[in-house]
Amino acid sequence: MTRLWYGGDYNPEQWDPQVWKEDADLMRQAGVNLVTVGVFSWSSLEPSPGEYRFGWLDQVLDLLHAAGVSVDLATPTASPPPWFSRLHPEALPVTADGVRLTHGSRDTYCACAPAYRSAATGIARALVDRYGDHPSLAMWHVHNEYGTVCYCPLAAERFREWLRERYGSLDRLNAAWTTAFWSQGYSGWQDVQPPRRTQYLVNPTQFLDYRRFWSDELLAAYLEQKAVIRERSSLPVTTNFVFGGWVPVNHARWAAEVDVVAIDHYPTRTDAGAEEQTAFGADLARSWAGGRPWLLMEQAAGTLDDGKRLHTKEPGRMARHSLSHIARGSAGALFFQWRASRGGSEVYHSALVPHAGPSSRIFREVVALGSLLPSLAEVADAEVVADVAVLWDVECWWAMQGTHLPSSSLDYLSAVQDAHRHFWRAGVTVDFAEPSADLSSYRLVVVPSLYLISDEAAASLAAYVERGGQLVVGYFSGIVDPDARVRLGGYPGAFTALLGVRVEEFHPLTEDGEVQLSSGGRGRVWSEDVEAVSAEVVDRYVGGVLDGKPAITRRRVGAGIAWYVSTSVDVDTAAGLFGLTGSAVETVRRRSGDTTWTFLVNHGASEVVVPIAGVELISGSAVDGSLALAGGGVAVVRSP
Repeated sequence: MTRLWYGGDYNPEQWDPQVWKEDADLMRQAGVNLVTVGVFSWSSLEPSPGEYRFGWLDQVLDLLHAAGVSVDLATPTASPPPWFSRLHPEALPVTADGVRLTHGSRDTYCACAPAYRSAATGIARALVDRYGDHPSLAMWHVHNEYGTVCYCPLAAERFREWLRERYGSLDRLNAAWTTAFWSQGYSGWQDVQPPRRTQYLVNPTQFLDYRRFWSDELLAAYLEQKAVIRERSSLPVTTNFVFGGWVPVNHARWAAEVDVVAIDHYPTRTDAGAEEQTAFGADLARSWAGGRPWLLMEQAAGTLDDGKRLHTKEPGRMARHSLSHIARGSAGALFFQWRASRGGSEVYHSALVPHAGPSSRIFREVVALGSLLPSLAEVADAEVVADVAVLWDVECWWAMQGTHLPSSSLDYLSAVQDAHRHFWRAGVTVDFAEPSADLSSYRLVVVPSLYLISDEAAASLAAYVERGGQLVVGYFSGIVDPDARVRLGGYPGAFTALLGVRVEEFHPLTEDGEVQLSSGGRGRVWSEDVEAVSAEVVDRYVGGVLDGKPAITRRRVGAGIAWYVSTSVDVDTAAGLFGLTGSAVETVRRRSGDTTWTFLVNHGASEVVVPIAGVELISGSAVDGSLALAGGGVAVVRSP
């Protein structure tokens, strides 16, 4: 990396050629150096089967190259053209209710349909054959936001094949799925179906396996296109990861198959929670990338969307969000999209060039950010410093989504976000890690509501503590094995011996309920009847049926300490537990050799004085020991 990428999705097929020339001039003015082209252009590229129209794309790529703008060329396979759905109705997706969807949006395909897979590799081959050597290209972008699920007969057959490979026999599947419950035992593979809508509760392991299956199936579809591209091009190949409870993709596993981890990130909060979510998404992306640089492929330039209304980003907020991603390892800041559409389903999605045109506050901020980024290019290969790890396991999330839990307030993502938030508010950067990862480099590992865990991962965590690590295990952890079967003998199951505690009964709290702690703190969501078998009691419940019972415990194990927190503690209690102090400024450090770069982002309105020395890269000014950071201000200080 000799620069940071800046730009976003460009959809020239929506505009007349005279607009293309204006776009190239505006991109040059804004400092844009990378655009993604072709994501939703299948019908423009292949208006009928096998009939390709590349003339318009030839012009666009040549124009961008002349303007010094590199291209991330996409395969348009997330949005098949109408003719494909007409010719292959069996490839239209079916919902869990059994309803076959019609064409009229994007993602109208089933990735298990042979006709779709053939058409997808066909358009990918046509693109790489024509543009594999085009000088504008910097990378390839396969598909868009993999995550579409289907429940059709084709998907059912592929699911059965996947299950045969996973389990080998119906006896093993019946045991894993606990099919003796509710008379679900299978005597023939033809009877096994996807977890479609049923009379009451779906089988939780069937639900979990369907998520696992779709992650593998979609990955196979991605790899087919990547292989086609690799035949003609050595440029990096990626796809844009999208995060959400509906996405059946194990991004941590997929990361090994993309040359650059790339994410789309759209906060769903409009208050300070948007900044917390920004840091959360960036830290996840960096962790999936294994510490290597990754790329923010999409974000919104001018708005936040909470699902009910659009909230206009205040002046400077776009830059702060972008720099937070870069601070946490992104190789740049890209957006969806370059120019706001005049029509279509996302007509009010914000853009770098809004409906008001370049004579607008948004575009002026775009130009300002583009002029700032070159001064930060020297950090592009520096590693992000993190001494704390929070465990993240998407299969645990899926298992909790598909299981009828003791409380509707139990939510894996919320528990992980709570843990991350405590450190973010204290200016402490964390990595995310899988339960089976090598954790030896971390001073502290936090385990929030790790409901599902394997024996091997539990043993790895115990070894981490034995070697001197600090492990903090949160409530509702260690409960089930990878088949979603409860570990017998008392909760927290896989962690009872390590933590030196045993729980016989759960005590879920009401939605707005709280429990008092002897330390003066409070707990919410959850509480448990904890027995400290061989652990020291750090905090106790006060009042109610759990009065005097352990709430937080610790146990020395080898050279380390294992803690158990049986409720969701408040901010002050967490700060005391983790030894955190509040910070008004988001602080992230990156390091290469003997040099450290400290990113400082003031999300507040008041000036904050930060003790630091070095050279501030944005202004080029020397910092002699303290830096006055204005409200809403950003700074990057290089220090020896």
